[in-house]
Amino acid sequence: MATRSIKEVARLARVSVGTVSNVLNRPEIVAPATRARVFDAIRELGFVRNEVARHLRVGRSRTVGLVVLDVANPFFADVAQGAEALADEHDTMVVLCNSGTDPNRERRHLDQLEQQRVMGILITPVDAGSPRLADLAARGTPVVLVDSAATGLQCSVAVDDRLGGQIAAAHLIEQGHRRIAFVGGPPSIKQVADRRAGAAGAVEAASGVELLDASMPMLSAAAGRAAGERVAALPPAERPTAAFCANDLLALGFLQAMAACGLRVPGDMAIVGYDDIDFAAAAAVPLSSVRQPRELLGRTAVELLLEEVAHPERHRHRQVIFQPDLVVRESSALRRRD
Repeated sequence: MATRSIKEVARLARVSVGTVSNVLNRPEIVAPATRARVFDAIRELGFVRNEVARHLRVGRSRTVGLVVLDVANPFFADVAQGAEALADEHDTMVVLCNSGTDPNRERRHLDQLEQQRVMGILITPVDAGSPRLADLAARGTPVVLVDSAATGLQCSVAVDDRLGGQIAAAHLIEQGHRRIAFVGGPPSIKQVADRRAGAAGAVEAASGVELLDASMPMLSAAAGRAAGERVAALPPAERPTAAFCANDLLALGFLQAMAACGLRVPGDMAIVGYDDIDFAAAAAVPLSSVRQPRELLGRTAVELLLEEVAHPERHRHRQVIFQPDLVVRESSALRRRD
């Protein structure tokens, strides 16, 4: 069937093309009876508006790009859900892109989103200091960092990850652990670096406590299993008795490795994760985790973006920081007695 045009809708509804355009874009200014005739004509003809053409005319779409580090991580699914909920209230669509922590793949997504003239981009960047992000904003595409604090060049919404790392390590120290492994990911990812820095600060403030690095190149459950196998293979005298993992996927993989290697959690190894995804509480050994307001991060990011788009001339970049809290469950609840 041939594509119907706006002129055909106008002819069938016995109105001008301008009136049809008003019905589609500003229906409140059109008389109800006229509006009804136009909608009847649209339904009868099966007319679908050409959004690409409209975007070319107005210079911007009603689409927001959301670029995340790992779509397999439920944390980002929850962030996306929060972003989509608020975007939907403003007749805006969210397009999800996965960088896979690959800076080249991230760059390609950003290039394509800019070419599509999206309204703006929400991104959890591989490298928050990348000049590509500032370049986008300078060329007119607003950028909001998500789960990563900005320096003032963009809006951002994040959690105080240094505090999150500190409270996770402090909890393990309070439970009597003196050798703690940090299971992280790529150090270029600011969240990972900040969580490690927070844990290191808690360890330095304690007496006789050691922080061991067991980081992996990825932030996945498979990487967590590999880290767990490596730690479990250490001689008992050298093996840490607790692990703080930079996200819950790492922690869940680490937990699986402990079970496979015959180590008890929390008796032989206490574990604390980060994000408090739904799977944390449902694990074979319920996982202690630093909780982030996942959906609120997404909603707030969209709110900041819409503010910038609506009032670019008076907009001032804002950095919104939420406070994390620790949810203690069975994986770290046992106090160690040496």
